[in-house]
Amino acid sequence: MAFRQGISDPGPKALEGKMKILGSFVLGFLLDLIFGDPNEWPHPVRFMGWCISTLEQWIRRYAPKTEKGELAGGILLVVIMVAVSFLLPFLILFVAGKINVWLRFILEALMCYQILAIKSLKTESMKVYKALKQEDIAGARQAVAMIVGRDTKSLTKEGIIKAAVETVAENTSDGVIAPMLFFAIGGAPFGFFYKAVNTMDSMIGYKNDNYLYFGRGAAKLDDIVNFPASRISAFVMLLSSYFCKLDGKAAFRIYKRDRFCHASPNSAQTEAVLAGALGIQLAGDAYYFGKLHKKDTIGDAKRKVKPEDIIEANRLLYTSAVIMLFLCSMVRIALWKLGGLRG
Repeated sequence: MAFRQGISDPGPKALEGKMKILGSFVLGFLLDLIFGDPNEWPHPVRFMGWCISTLEQWIRRYAPKTEKGELAGGILLVVIMVAVSFLLPFLILFVAGKINVWLRFILEALMCYQILAIKSLKTESMKVYKALKQEDIAGARQAVAMIVGRDTKSLTKEGIIKAAVETVAENTSDGVIAPMLFFAIGGAPFGFFYKAVNTMDSMIGYKNDNYLYFGRGAAKLDDIVNFPASRISAFVMLLSSYFCKLDGKAAFRIYKRDRFCHASPNSAQTEAVLAGALGIQLAGDAYYFGKLHKKDTIGDAKRKVKPEDIIEANRLLYTSAVIMLFLCSMVRIALWKLGGLRG
């Protein structure tokens, strides 16, 4: 977390402070590009998931089995998780800074690395592509099931491709641009705050019988937190579509038309951009927990989807991440100059 500090020091100290502010952010970004998220390594987001599941079991055991009881229990879980997720990295970095400024620098770089999901998103989505190219539909269904929340057992080849492309589009915001933005503004504590909100929504923010009331607090908080982040992500992706030599004009047209074609106020923002940039149609009806959910389509079906659309989606992901790195670096320098970040 950032602390206010005077910036009247010119010369080497000022330069060193700026390098630390940028360095932890850039180093964390590069670590994610190189290593991704190795499954055998411990990861704080997986620990968050365990905490959410454990808290849910404990709260449900004691909370009244009523609509109000479940709603209150879900809100209690949200309060505990966001408080711990913010305060724990705050305290770790505070203590590290008292010991050695370079220890704090290294720890914050590692924390930045842990909240990003650039390489892992590409790696997991490309598993779907590779299975499809081998005409292994069962394998592709299994691979896409690892990255989407919908039922995948009956997905056609077209449905598998759409599911993979949609999750790359949505997670370009949720897993990359939004956490980068929060980290840039408030360091690792803000970054982990965002990851806690996003993880809770992905685990309990469903409108089914089990989570309609218990998960409402998590879902609403995710909507609020991602409201600005998803729109920033959409405009970064729009810019990226030109760099990737995709159809930027169509991306903007479809974005304006279809950005609200989703039950969530945020999810269609980036999906609309990608659908327009690729000239394909996404979304539509899908099964969740065995129930059919009627959903609007996003984009125009100028052509049929193809496995290579997953590659194009990942190109847009990486380009957007690099552009956001530059923008967030400017934000961190600006905050440092205003005295909002400590180098």
